Formats: sequence, structure tokens, C-alpha cells
Amino acid sequence: QKQLVESGGGLVQAGGSLRLSCVVSRGSTSSYHMAWFRQPPGKEREFVAASSWSGSTSDYADSVKGQFTIYRDDAKNTVYLQMNSLKPEDTAVYYCAAMERQYSYSNYKIAGQYFYWGQGTQVTVSS
Repeated sequence: QKQLVESGGGLVQAGGSLRLSCVVSRGSTSSYHMAWFRQPPGKEREFVAASSWSGSTSDYADSVKGQFTIYRDDAKNTVYLQMNSLKPEDTAVYYCAAMERQYSYSNYKIAGQYFYWGQGTQVTVSS
């Protein structure tokens, strides 16, 4: 069974940076569109960033454009989320997700399109 394992979360002061990692086991990231979602306390899960299977296209939520960067290292079966200039409102549980590349990347914002999910990693930004 495929597994996605996130790491890199933690407590950081506002203005700081974190890099989240998501390792795909029993498979290759090049077979999937990859994405990050987050769930702030008491709120619904929301889209953060996505990368098409080839890595040629990346998309971001308006709230993180210019602040977060998604990138992948297919040789390591790993996708990353570099988060800079963190704000308290970025506090959330961050989830990695994978969608098989046979499906349309145009649905990258829709959580229900992703079949595989990680367990989540907590990011807390203090003011």
C-alpha cells in the first residue's frame, strides 16, 4: 500500500521559514500530481500548492503566492514545500497528497481528487 510520509513541521516565530518534506513509498513521485493542503484549527482543509506530475506546472493558493514554493525531487521520491515569511495564520496541520497522473491536473485544487494522503505535520507560527 502506498504511503506518504510528511516531516519538517514544528514551531517557528513569525517571519521564519520551514521546509516540509513528503516521501512517497512504494511508488515514484513522477507518477503523480502532488499537492499540499492544510487545515487550520477549527477550519476546513484548504488547498495550498500543487505540482503537475512532470513538475512543469505549479499552482498556489492566493494566500501563499510568493511566500511558499512547491518542488519535487523525483530521484528521491520526495516533494517539498518551502515556506518563507511565515505568519500566525499559516498555523495548521499540513497534508501531502498524490493524484495519479492519468487524471486531469486541472482539478488540482479539489481534495477529493487525491487518492493518497499523508498523516499530516503540524506547523505552528507564533507571533
